[in-house]
Amino acid sequence: MSTKRKSHSARFKAKVALEAYKGDKTAAELISAHKISSGQVSTWKKCLVDGAAQLFESGRAKTIDEAALTSPLYEEIGRLKVELDWLKKKLTSPIELKRQWIEPKYEAISIRRQCELLGLNRSTLYYQPIPVSDEELQVMRLIDEVYTRCPFYGSRRIAAQLTRERGDPWNRKRIQRLMRIMGIRGVAPGPDTSKPHPENKIYPYLLRGLLIDKVNQVWSTDITYIPM
Repeated sequence: MSTKRKSHSARFKAKVALEAYKGDKTAAELISAHKISSGQVSTWKKCLVDGAAQLFESGRAKTIDEAALTSPLYEEIGRLKVELDWLKKKLTSPIELKRQWIEPKYEAISIRRQCELLGLNRSTLYYQPIPVSDEELQVMRLIDEVYTRCPFYGSRRIAAQLTRERGDPWNRKRIQRLMRIMGIRGVAPGPDTSKPHPENKIYPYLLRGLLIDKVNQVWSTDITYIPM
């Protein structure tokens, strides 16, 4: 009758090969303890020694492969960051439009991150403008009446005019703030009004130098001194 060949697991082979490589036990002791043949002990020990170098080489190759795989990812992340910074500079949409783009219920991107992508402060997102009171509207109407009659008046002269008409002193800072809200200002010449236009033609001064030449000619002439 043929005997069935006994098979051993990889863990068992590694254990026996490691014990044989250490040399704590002799080959006979290993054969007796594990019920194996001498040829198996030598074969497994040889496989352990030969495979150790390949194990380290495969680990090195794995590290190189991981670096090769992650390098394009880091490059892509850097490129996307540069493009995002460029997009923030070019994105000059009004604040109200940016606030409409925020999606609070979109769980994939947080509200903080959405504000960062749009270049919008979170305080601006949650800000609620204070409505103008009826008193402020009445004052703005009076300012508009004075400004319509005298569009060259600034905040100081409008405050003085309202003080003369209404009797009570008017705060110039308040008038200035309301005029800023209304988008009006006194019509007056601005800076650099005397500068010519760059395309304006400049004509040469034909008499330049003639007067100096005439004075030099007079002084160079011998004049006889005649005493009085």
